[in-house]
Amino acid sequence: MSIPFSCSLESGSLSGSYDPKFERVAEAFENNYRDRNELGASVCVTLNGETVVDLWGGTARAQSGEPWNSDTLSVVWSSTKGAVSFCAHVLASRGDLDLDALVTDYWPEYGQNGKAATTVKMLLSHQSGVCAVSEPLPANAYADWNVMVHAIEKQRPFFEPGTTHGYQALTYGWLVGELIRRVSGQSLGTFFRQAIADPLGIDFWIGLPAADETRTARLILPEPDLDNMSPFMAAMIKPGSLQALALGNSGGYMDYGPEKVRGFDTPTAHAAEIGAAGGLTHGRGMAGMYAPLACGGSLNGVEYVSPDILARMGAVASAGGRDMTLLAPMRFSLGFFKAMDNRRAPPGVQDSLFLPEAAFGHPGYGGSIGFADPEARISFGYTMNRMGQGMLLNERGQSLIDAVYQSLGYRSRDSGNWLK
Repeated sequence: MSIPFSCSLESGSLSGSYDPKFERVAEAFENNYRDRNELGASVCVTLNGETVVDLWGGTARAQSGEPWNSDTLSVVWSSTKGAVSFCAHVLASRGDLDLDALVTDYWPEYGQNGKAATTVKMLLSHQSGVCAVSEPLPANAYADWNVMVHAIEKQRPFFEPGTTHGYQALTYGWLVGELIRRVSGQSLGTFFRQAIADPLGIDFWIGLPAADETRTARLILPEPDLDNMSPFMAAMIKPGSLQALALGNSGGYMDYGPEKVRGFDTPTAHAAEIGAAGGLTHGRGMAGMYAPLACGGSLNGVEYVSPDILARMGAVASAGGRDMTLLAPMRFSLGFFKAMDNRRAPPGVQDSLFLPEAAFGHPGYGGSIGFADPEARISFGYTMNRMGQGMLLNERGQSLIDAVYQSLGYRSRDSGNWLK
């Protein structure tokens, strides 16, 4: 049984439905608008593959006042990496991609400049050392797959592959995406659509068709907190730093321009297959993508990943010490984030992600997130257009996750993990 949800607020109307057991999630969603400055957003939860929460509302485009509808799409930044990682694991489950093999077994040109010993799992766990591209890239390089791939082939790693982890903020999509293209013979966006999105019937795009552009929200970047800058942000404003290159050297994807025209929020960027940061979906699409991973790797009689591959998707593969790019402690599985409690990290590091240890997924810059929890058999998706501070979650997304686990009877958070 689902209860209809409807609410009128200053930022617009909220709509959807939820199972009565998850009333806390509906309350948290509404409170995000009343108390936490939410503008437009969507959230969805599945349990055992069935939707138990599906809510949306507010304003999609602040300048015009267009409403956030049930099918409104927004850029989900690094949450896109979860979709790309899923693709790689589908190929691994089919026996087409060996996660322990050398990258050069599939992509010979990658072995230049100290990268010959890099394995596939190093790419997935952010241990490749190719956290950025040093060579200045031409305008709109982010929209030219071959330009980005050739630049990555020539790039010398920022550290010896496999020795530590450095978040591949934008390079991840071309690193793993080119592997997918080489193995499958299809572009990243095409493989994702045919292998995952279409079979699951989800509205999730890596390369948005022009006909769907009218459904897109417009993102609002967070105001910089100059009095409490994170180590990452402090490093990013230094020209030539790894952090500045990781986000700033892409041919304009992160540029704002004199009229605050965001490169990332244009039709050109939406249509490009930017696997690290350019996917567009809503909460329903995000939760729908993770639903089979919450149900043992299969859904409705279709196996997407085998049990052994699913186990590797959720197992910690790189952790400990400060991430070379994000300059904060991080924990990665093969392509996904794990729970991370940075409340006691060095000053300025505020990014945390509170989940049970069995869960794995991917947050996006500003606060979007999708994840699967195979023990609780839930999947979750949250998207929004008013971005928050930090590279992981802010209180809006975390409050929704907390409400989900409280609804399931989990009693507390300990060291960043929700406990039953």
